[in-house]
Amino acid sequence: MADQKQLVVDKEKVQKAAKAGVPLALTTYVLPHEMEVYMNEILTCFLDAVGQNHMTDYLVYCLNELTANAKKANTKRVYFKEKNLNINDPADYEKGMVNFKEDTLADINHYLRLQRDAGLYIKVSFLAKNGKIKLEVRNNSELNFFEYKRIHDRICRAQIYSTMQEAMNNLVDETEGAGLGLLLMILMLKKVGLTEDSYQVLVEGQETIVRVELPFADRLSQEFEKVSDEISQVITELSSFPENITKLNELLEQPEVEMTEIADFIQNDVALTADLLKLVNSAAFRTAVPCQNVLDAVKIVGLYELGNLLYSLGTMSILGDKTPEQKKIWQHSFSVAFYAQYIAKNFFPKEKELISQCYISGLLHDIGKVIFTNVHTAQIKQLENLTREKEIPIQIIEQLAAGANHEVLGSLIAKKWNFPDGLVAAIRYHHSPFAAPEDFEKLVMVVAFANQLANYHTNEMVFSQFMDEVCLFFGFDKEEPDELKAFSEVLQEVFDEKSA
Repeated sequence: MADQKQLVVDKEKVQKAAKAGVPLALTTYVLPHEMEVYMNEILTCFLDAVGQNHMTDYLVYCLNELTANAKKANTKRVYFKEKNLNINDPADYEKGMVNFKEDTLADINHYLRLQRDAGLYIKVSFLAKNGKIKLEVRNNSELNFFEYKRIHDRICRAQIYSTMQEAMNNLVDETEGAGLGLLLMILMLKKVGLTEDSYQVLVEGQETIVRVELPFADRLSQEFEKVSDEISQVITELSSFPENITKLNELLEQPEVEMTEIADFIQNDVALTADLLKLVNSAAFRTAVPCQNVLDAVKIVGLYELGNLLYSLGTMSILGDKTPEQKKIWQHSFSVAFYAQYIAKNFFPKEKELISQCYISGLLHDIGKVIFTNVHTAQIKQLENLTREKEIPIQIIEQLAAGANHEVLGSLIAKKWNFPDGLVAAIRYHHSPFAAPEDFEKLVMVVAFANQLANYHTNEMVFSQFMDEVCLFFGFDKEEPDELKAFSEVLQEVFDEKSA
């Protein structure tokens, strides 16, 4: 989103993103009043959607303070340039700041035009994930030493004050204003869980980033986990992993097993035969001539990869793909599986095991969402009764139904069904790859990247919502997305061609 004349909040889109743990991002160049109001309305709607409206007043103030500071930093750059002053030189900096406020306020529209012409932006993002609210404000004016020192000093002072009156009595720095805004913001955020580690000011490349992370209300976070466990218990009670697939996996583990033996075993199971041929004739494996017999299918896939595919066949047979909601999730998952395999082949062409793991991990990454669709009406009512009996906020059920925490649910089931550790990691961390175990970093990064690209192709995401660490891992810059866009277009073309 960018500066517009008419800014109307799409509440349904905001709520969907908030509940599903997808970041919301906005960009502005001059931060007009209309944009400030728009951002505040989005943040208010966002917090309400995840049941954290107790934070609204605090975070709205925080957002306004941080964006105003980012705008001021951008204005400084064009002002100093126009005055032929070096903002990084101590003498020039002190000289420039003498009349900065007075000069810029007297002709603010002129300096805002200069900012826009220079491409100086302010980017804001909101994310509710893993029991935390993350608010981030970026601008492409790199902090210099003097600015960073002042900010750091004010933050340190704010940490030792307990009241605003105490802070005001001790303020002495008047160079750029008393810093009341920053001090007040820190004091306010302390009331909703801010710690020293959860407020960061850093520089990456040419961007200054201010990041605030606050925990969900402790009780809500705990109840979220409780309900997730309840759902996982409901699902695991419904069915165990299919016995025929378990036996086939045992057969595959025998060192001297022949492909003909495997084919004979599969052919004795009509449903398994149909499912295997369907998978082998999908976009990921499709050859010039459709595969029509089991032995050829086993040869095409290979014994190692067949073992992986069995996990998906068993999962789909239990969880189903009959309802429109289930079909939509599996359609997305097949796209992610193909994308993940393509990405792995291009970035790690010699790692055959990884390539094989990427397909199955992409295919099953969202089983947590399918799991919730298997919780029938009676069980939904049972869970709703649980929320009432234990005074758990109803938003938890709504968030789970919208897909929030689906990776936790999915990984609980994957462990219950004895899936390989790599597959469990891909399911659990595809929305937070930075937290994945080191042994499975590549696998999780590939699946996370594939998932984002699939969401981009269905207009569920834009490049600015992609995770920074994922883009950097594959050498893409989402702020200058020409290469990323070109890669995504090639990927889409290959998928469309294979799927035709």
